[in-house]
Amino acid sequence: MTEELQRADNDSPWKEILEAYFPQAMRFFFPQTSALINWERPHEFLDKEFQQIAREAELGRRYADKLVKVWQIDGEEVWLLIHVEIQAKPEDNFAERMFSYNLRIFDKFAKPAISLAILCDADSTWRPNQYSYNYPDCSLVFQFGTVKLLDYQNHWAELEASDNPFATVVMAHLKMQQTSKQLGERKNWKFSLIRRLYEQGLEERDIRNLYRFIDWVMILPKALEAEFWQDFKLFEQELTMPYITTGERIGYERGKEEQTQTLVLRQLQRRVGNLSDEVRQQVQSLSLEQLEALSEALLDFSAIADLHNWLQANQTI
Repeated sequence: MTEELQRADNDSPWKEILEAYFPQAMRFFFPQTSALINWERPHEFLDKEFQQIAREAELGRRYADKLVKVWQIDGEEVWLLIHVEIQAKPEDNFAERMFSYNLRIFDKFAKPAISLAILCDADSTWRPNQYSYNYPDCSLVFQFGTVKLLDYQNHWAELEASDNPFATVVMAHLKMQQTSKQLGERKNWKFSLIRRLYEQGLEERDIRNLYRFIDWVMILPKALEAEFWQDFKLFEQELTMPYITTGERIGYERGKEEQTQTLVLRQLQRRVGNLSDEVRQQVQSLSLEQLEALSEALLDFSAIADLHNWLQANQTI
């Protein structure tokens, strides 16, 4: 993917989707571990506990980590450490870090954790699954579960047939990787995957959750994004289900706001001259309704003071 198309917080959609559909994630990626769990009892995300064992030095890397308390079918409590490795390049000390986290959890909370990793990189040869050392009088083998998203590209028909939300997650991730230099093709796949949500007859909440993941991962340049939402708006207009306006509400309007913002800034510069960074930030913080009002008001502006007065009157300073 080109640098300008990268999301700064690419772990966010993974964290959101794991929280929204955690039991489904476990059934999809780690069915053997999932079979041990009593899903009728509520699971609990242990964010504070995880923060206590995570090193600050590692926060710069793109991880999506979840520490989760669940209950086994036999009634015992067990903790799951789910790690999503989002870095584009393999990491040499990955297995050591998985062991370190597991050890810190046991050391601090006296709880054994089942450590599991989802590998999102594009290197088919990188498959870490254990950390070990061996000396004459001391040895250790720490094994952890892993799934490689790249492997699912050979099971595309199964993904299409699945109603598990993580089938859609994997499809979006794979097509994002495959279209890094074919953004027109990415636009087509983005449309196809979001349309599939509607065709599956999902509830609006599920469409919104999965839409956010697809939209965040399959980022497009502004021109292609505008084309995408125009096409999708037409698709929505053909639907007869009354609640299906999700795409237009949370996507098309977002694109419209960005386009209006760009247009207003350009018009302001022509009317009153160069804008300071502070003024630009104030304009960029306006809602779509405010931007549209400003686009009309600026026709009467003749100096930068007029803009300052308008912003002050609209309580944006």
